Amino acid sequence: MDIFIFVVAMGALIYGADFIIEQSEKIALHFNISAFVIGATLIALGTSLPEMAVSVSASMQGSGDIAVANVIGSTIFNIALVLGVVFLIAKNINPERDLFAKDSAWSLFPILIFILMSIDGQLSMLDGFLFLILMGAYLLFLIQSNQVEEIDEDLAKEKFAWGKTIALLAVGFVFVVGGADFAIQSAGNIARDFGVSEWIIGLFLVAFGTSLPELTVAIKAARANNADMAIGAIIGSNVANFTMVLGVSSIINPLNVDLSANFFDITAAVIVSVMLVFITANKLYNKSAGIVLMTVLALVIANSF
Repeated sequence: MDIFIFVVAMGALIYGADFIIEQSEKIALHFNISAFVIGATLIALGTSLPEMAVSVSASMQGSGDIAVANVIGSTIFNIALVLGVVFLIAKNINPERDLFAKDSAWSLFPILIFILMSIDGQLSMLDGFLFLILMGAYLLFLIQSNQVEEIDEDLAKEKFAWGKTIALLAVGFVFVVGGADFAIQSAGNIARDFGVSEWIIGLFLVAFGTSLPELTVAIKAARANNADMAIGAIIGSNVANFTMVLGVSSIINPLNVDLSANFFDITAAVIVSVMLVFITANKLYNKSAGIVLMTVLALVIANSF
């Protein structure tokens, strides 16, 4: 029964996030907010809503391992799985933007800072505020580098209606908040039933579910021969996961982090982040890179279980 509840809860999380992203875009378009602002604030942050909801809920319920493992696992899945799939299905990947010079470092900054903050075994409220400052720095960087995300043209043509928009926003938030709460409770029960730690549940089961929005966006972008947008979205999502998700979660309730006990998984997240930097530096946007990334993911899963 807990597995069924978990699946339904994750579905509610994903659909709720979709509602919020779409309606937020409509509001932004209605008030003539620039395409850049919509993309930089809603696409990267919007796809991190499930991680945010799950980790904040876990923090409030005292399940710090799930909150932290969710972010670590999402980083691994976003790069190894999502980008691996993009490289495998995209016909031609030739980014116009210099992703190595402008963006790749942001795939490493957050996780390295996370490790430094966790040396004392805890992410404190102060650490949380520092994470939020880092998120502000990232948004400032995006503005200065003039990074622009694409907006759904069909969405822009739709007639704006406050009543419908507010109603769907409300439904979205109910789905996200309620889904997160049930997901955490059922995930904890599953862990206890199978004798698996909350860290492993958060690292794989929860992290995979919360990475589905990024996977959906990336596949859509790859099929439209816009894989560079997919890569940028993954980098932005990973930054948001560490800064916004862990930042808010640790402000609500300090999170305990055992670096030595979870050394392999955290190291795996660092390795895939370094691989992303290597790929962008050498422009290895091909199926071989996709296969290597998927192989690394398989090795991480095999080792953890």
